Amino acid sequence: MTGRADGTRWTSPLRRRSGPDWAGQEPTWRRARPALIAGALKRASARPSGNWFVVGASREIRAGAKPYGRTVGGTEVVLWRSPSGELRAGPGVCPHLGAPLRDSRVVCGTLVCHWHGLALEGGPFAGWEPYPVHDDGILVWVRLDAVGGEEPTERPVVPARPVAGEGVDAVFTAVGRCEPQDVIANRLDPWHGSWFHPYSFVDLSVVSEPDGDGDDAFVVDVSFRVAGRLVVPVRAEFTTPEPRTIVMRITEGEGATSVVETHATPLTGEGHARPRTAVVEAVVAASDRRGFRLARAAAPALRPLMRRTAGRLWRDDLAYAERRWALRSTGRFPG
Repeated sequence: MTGRADGTRWTSPLRRRSGPDWAGQEPTWRRARPALIAGALKRASARPSGNWFVVGASREIRAGAKPYGRTVGGTEVVLWRSPSGELRAGPGVCPHLGAPLRDSRVVCGTLVCHWHGLALEGGPFAGWEPYPVHDDGILVWVRLDAVGGEEPTERPVVPARPVAGEGVDAVFTAVGRCEPQDVIANRLDPWHGSWFHPYSFVDLSVVSEPDGDGDDAFVVDVSFRVAGRLVVPVRAEFTTPEPRTIVMRITEGEGATSVVETHATPLTGEGHARPRTAVVEAVVAASDRRGFRLARAAAPALRPLMRRTAGRLWRDDLAYAERRWALRSTGRFPG
């Protein structure tokens, strides 16, 4: 054993589990009550968002690079940066003849339409009005008042994260045929974890459930599977700070303060017959272990691995969300 910076002895985060195999674990369907999940979802849906939507990772929108395009709630949006890195956003449709500005070019910080050369510097121009935009250092948000329909706010509700510069972050994006509520409902069902994702989670138990009266968090004890029977046990808390965001925060165990933010951004307009939703998931891993500084140094190499891990989970969880929407849309499931 070697000492840690705080004088305590180093201990391995790994444990060898002795629990049952997949078929031998305790069924969770009695505790995963549809009414409880629906109640938590209803309360989350009622929280204000200020009309802010996550559109992507901060590092995807770079100064000197091509514009970044996203459709949010049926509205085309284009984003780019000035030479100094200032973020700019506005309608993705050229006000002249409707060219897709996401396919245009940025020249010295000016967005130049590739159809006829109309130049946009980020301010109002001939019917083109910029959108409020916010870069929180990991994700980019855009405010669309016509889409959100709520009272607008100056800033989005950004979850608390590990101290800037002390974590390793990665952003994964996928698209499913469902609505944002189906994505959030998936995360408000922690009981499916060790049944649906046995390759990642084992020995999951829900310690406390939302009571709908102030305390609206799920608290979960779970072990992350590393290899075979080697696991890392933690306690985590799931909260919904706004309608399209759910946050898992590790509160005890290895990586305490680490967060996984899942943001559900509608791509199609409300009531669309075949809705599509983008899942933008930010993982911010932190640790007080001395060796974690090596992980921070290796962040560019670790990010693809972190995205692949998230992608494996969301391959299954989007199937869950899409199935939920399919049943709701045909009246076979309440929602």
